[in-house]
Amino acid sequence: MGQKKARVPVTAEDKAKSYFKYYNLEMTPAPKEKYEMVLRGPIDPSKALRIHDRNDLFKPGYLDTEVGYCIMEDGTGFLANLTPMPGVTTEMFDWWFAWHGLDNLRYTIWNPEDHYKAETMQREHTKDKDLSYKERYWNTTHQVLEDIGFGPEGVYINFKYPGDLGYDTSKIGTSACSTIVCANGYGAAQPPVGSAPAVMTHFVREVEGGIELRTRFWMGWKIVSGKPVKVLPDGIRMPEFGPMSLLLHNIKEFTHLANILPQVFAEEKENF
Repeated sequence: MGQKKARVPVTAEDKAKSYFKYYNLEMTPAPKEKYEMVLRGPIDPSKALRIHDRNDLFKPGYLDTEVGYCIMEDGTGFLANLTPMPGVTTEMFDWWFAWHGLDNLRYTIWNPEDHYKAETMQREHTKDKDLSYKERYWNTTHQVLEDIGFGPEGVYINFKYPGDLGYDTSKIGTSACSTIVCANGYGAAQPPVGSAPAVMTHFVREVEGGIELRTRFWMGWKIVSGKPVKVLPDGIRMPEFGPMSLLLHNIKEFTHLANILPQVFAEEKENF
């Protein structure tokens, strides 16, 4: 958020790659008022989208909170972010989630200050040219190392078909929603050392000149057979700095991705 951070280390081999030039770019600054909104403190939990109501994202317009975080009454965490992505298409967004897990530098150019690695555990599936971009990341798991404010931390992100996470797939591919990138995520270490399990949703809607990305995280939850399951023990309350730090990180990384994705896609589309 304005202060200069050291860059993630890269190898001599990385420096020879066609997309290494993006590593040297300055991070794209996010609107200052967005950070100020977050730093003012948590929203009222009554304004948060409950995980059980996640299909409300398909409603026209916007929900009560599009940028903000809080701890819910049950102790779980919530955050929301809205990122305009002019010049970005739905195809580019789905491609990115298939493409970047095949080489750690691809994850690093997304946020060279905080992204250490993201490695798909299903490489051959991800490279299968007979599949659509979204099918290449569905049911794959990325092993991630990133810093959201507490130093590098390991996370597993298990990307799922949206129907498996209880989303109304009949509305995907309409004006209400063009794609949903969603996952169950969990820390490589157990809380309190590692992150609590979380449900991640990147909900994309086409707008004039590009797309808008509406992100939601429900921390302390996972979805099993389409149903939310609270995994945070009853009586435990997540600290506010968890969702707050993740939201600040999300603002930073997606502001930058919005800027670089059209050019990366144009240059690297066939480079699987």
